Amino acid sequence: MVKHIVLFKLKDNVSEAEKLVVMKKFKAAIEALPAKISVIRKIEVGLNINPDETWNIALNSEFDTLEDVKFYATHPDHVAAGKILAETKESRACVDYEF
Repeated sequence: MVKHIVLFKLKDNVSEAEKLVVMKKFKAAIEALPAKISVIRKIEVGLNINPDETWNIALNSEFDTLEDVKFYATHPDHVAAGKILAETKESRACVDYEF
């Protein structure tokens, strides 16, 4: 099994209200993906409630193989969900590990 964890930081010049709208829309889109992408074993999106921390969004997901992660990453429905953050995302960090 592979755990795929991604953190997103949104731009500082985006208002908190706009960030929250984008974050909720992204969360809903990502958490709807298991119905469309069969290789997803588990997926959840957490929205950071601690303003003292750097990262705004945490995505935690599980797959059988790294090949499944790559399939998910390029799937059109995942790509569309990622575009929700396109205008507001400043940076992204990712770790894939076996467990």
